Amino acid sequence: MKLISVAIDGPSAAGKSTIAKIVATKLSLTYIDTGAMYRAFTWYVLEKNIDPNNEVDCTSVIPNVHIHLNKDGKVFCNKIDVTKEIRGLEVTKHVSAVSSYRAIRLALVELQREMAKKDSVIMDGRDIGTYVLPSADVKIFLVASVETRAIRRYKENIEKGIECDLEFIKKDIERRDKFDSSRSFAPLKQAEDAILLDTSDLNIEQVVERVIAIIEKKVK
Repeated sequence: MKLISVAIDGPSAAGKSTIAKIVATKLSLTYIDTGAMYRAFTWYVLEKNIDPNNEVDCTSVIPNVHIHLNKDGKVFCNKIDVTKEIRGLEVTKHVSAVSSYRAIRLALVELQREMAKKDSVIMDGRDIGTYVLPSADVKIFLVASVETRAIRRYKENIEKGIECDLEFIKKDIERRDKFDSSRSFAPLKQAEDAILLDTSDLNIEQVVERVIAIIEKKVK
């Protein structure tokens, strides 16, 4: 059976991970949360008291960081379960900076591409369709208003027992949008052949239905 690859890109808190996880289950695809991988690396940097804004120091620890994603959604860094920790405020605050460093992106992109060679995958992030998997069979670009995204992220964190502030999340989303779109290496942008899907006025079930319809139409 031919392996297929699905790339879902979009700004922070656009619902990429939530949608990708559900679609992966429904279509028997392997879900790869690239955002969690960068968060795990950021968590390691902070744990080692490395300045996340110091590119040289952050990239120097690449050989020491080993990230593993379980099929049940758990994220491990050097065999430590960091699934909850990587969603905390400190990691969220610094992940854009750490993930912008070229050497770190190259290291994790190589790992992501290797994963895509072994299974039919659905991968979400900011540069999947443009850089990580430019030949993906299906490319979707999810967007939503800042207000909608902030409320979604707030509710998601509360459900997970993570303390958070709605106004902080809104400002952080705006900051990350600007940072991710303007970074010099592999910035956030819609691939020319990606299908744009605005989810502002759609619930999860509706988005899932539309994404599955897009995938099935593309790979039939």
